Amino acid sequence: MGLFDRFSQLLKSNINDLISKAEDPEKMLTQILDDMRGQLVKAKQQVAVAIADEKRLRDQADGEFKQSQDWERRAMLAVQEGRDDLAKQALVRHAEHLAHGQQYEQTWESQRSESEKLKNSLRDLNDKIEEAKRKKNLLVARQRRAQAQQRIAETMSSLSEKSAFEAFARMEERIETNERQIKAASEIEEEFTGDTLQRDFKQLERGAGTVSVDNQLLALKQKMGMLPAAAAPSKALGAGQRDEEVAAEIEQPGQRKLS
Repeated sequence: MGLFDRFSQLLKSNINDLISKAEDPEKMLTQILDDMRGQLVKAKQQVAVAIADEKRLRDQADGEFKQSQDWERRAMLAVQEGRDDLAKQALVRHAEHLAHGQQYEQTWESQRSESEKLKNSLRDLNDKIEEAKRKKNLLVARQRRAQAQQRIAETMSSLSEKSAFEAFARMEERIETNERQIKAASEIEEEFTGDTLQRDFKQLERGAGTVSVDNQLLALKQKMGMLPAAAAPSKALGAGQRDEEVAAEIEQPGQRKLS
C-alpha cells in the first residue's frame, strides 16, 4: 500500500467519523480541513524523506564513480612505473567501484521516479485542500441559507396556527369594546351634566339652521334649468302689499276720497 493510499484511508475514516457525529456543519468542515492540513504536513515529511534518500543514492553513486576513476588513474600510474602487479590490483578496485556506482545509479533512478510520483501526489493533495478551503465558504453559506429558510418556515408554521390569530382577534374585540364603553360614558357625561334646557335650545338652533336635502335638490334643479327660478323676495313682498291695498279699497271705497 502506497504512502498516499494510507493517508487517504485514514483521512476518509476520520471524515466519516466526523460526519456521523456532526451537529454543526461549519465546525465539521473546519475540523475536516484541519485534519487534511495535518495529513498534508505528514505527507510533506514523508516526501522529504524520500527525496533525501534519492539525493543520498545520487551522492553514493557519484562517490563510487569518482573512486572508480581514481583507481583507474592509479592503474595508469602503475603501468607508467612498470608496476603491472599494482596496475592489475588497481584495475580490480576500479571495476568494483564502477559496478557499485552503476548499482547505486540504478537504485537512484528508481528512487527518483518514485520521488517524482510522490511530489506529484503531494501537489494534487495540496490543490485538493485548497479547493476544499474555497468550497468550505460556499458550503457554509449554503448551510446558513438552509438554516435561515428553516427558521422562516418554523415561524410561518407557528403563525399559521389558529390559536395565534384567535388571540389577535380577541384582543381586537377587547379594544373595540373599550372604545365603545369610553364613547358611551362620554355621551352620558355630556347629556346629564350642566344646563339641559340651554343645550336643548342649542341643538334646536343647529337643526333650524341646516338646509334639508330636499331644499338642496330643489336648488340644484333650478340651477340646472330644470325648474323655473323662484321669485325674488322683494317682488313677492311688493305684490303682497299691493294685494292688501286693493283689498282695503274694496272694503272701504269712500274712505280714500274723504281723506
